[in-house]
Amino acid sequence: MPELKNGQLHVVIAEKGAELRKVTRTDLQQEYLWNADPAFWAKTSPVLFPIVGTVKNNTYTFEGKNYTLSRHGFARDNVFAVTAQSDTQVTFELNSNEETLKVYPFHFRFAVIYTIEGAKLTVTYQVENKGASDMYFSVGAHPAFKVPLEEGVTYEDYYLEFNKVENTPLYLLSDGGFVETNPVPFLEHTQRLDLKKSLFYKDALVFKSLASNAITLKSDKQPHGLTLQYDGFPFMGIWAAIDADFVCIEPWCGVADSVDATGELTEKEGINKLPAHQTFERSWDVKFF
Repeated sequence: MPELKNGQLHVVIAEKGAELRKVTRTDLQQEYLWNADPAFWAKTSPVLFPIVGTVKNNTYTFEGKNYTLSRHGFARDNVFAVTAQSDTQVTFELNSNEETLKVYPFHFRFAVIYTIEGAKLTVTYQVENKGASDMYFSVGAHPAFKVPLEEGVTYEDYYLEFNKVENTPLYLLSDGGFVETNPVPFLEHTQRLDLKKSLFYKDALVFKSLASNAITLKSDKQPHGLTLQYDGFPFMGIWAAIDADFVCIEPWCGVADSVDATGELTEKEGINKLPAHQTFERSWDVKFF
């Protein structure tokens, strides 16, 4: 698997799904990613494309034709090509092909670029519309960070700190993974969300209107943590598998279908429309301490 190294970070990425597999602060001898224990969740950081979350009945409609897409799309299950690599940057590419066109009728180039600088990892998504008409898509991140980060502290010793004061409701997910239409009060005059495993017993926490553009995972009982910055991602998911020792901080350009979604791709909430021959780009980064 491709690796990136500098004096502080060692990063390993799998070609299948262009999935981040390990992030280690070598100078601190500290690992930050979940270990993909299959008893809980056998992934570490899947890339979500060309949808985020679930569409109703795993089906959507475009120009009068129905297509089938499973949860979070197909990118995470495809092998990407490595098209450029240095010690501190690697580019993975997935292009539309006969198989993708059966479930997603757009010609595209999708690149995921990983770059390290000091103790910071930057992840960039590039979506290029190679077709002759508008392309509709979502893209998002799903990195799972281990909690606790070291022995002697517990899951409940950690919290998420938002970089702005939040007065932000929560959108619950239905049993099928669809977003409920009416939000419930959740973050009120606070910058802090204390972690506890019961938070995720009913699936992910979905936010549509966070004021913050950065979230820090930290504990007052040990020095290590991370800050994830996500400019340009309007949706945020926070999730963990039931009783697992990790938390996912997920910036999204897109969101699961709502319970009352029509199924029309062009009407899907959060969908991005990209004109012919244009390129969409978004980046998020994580600083590890």
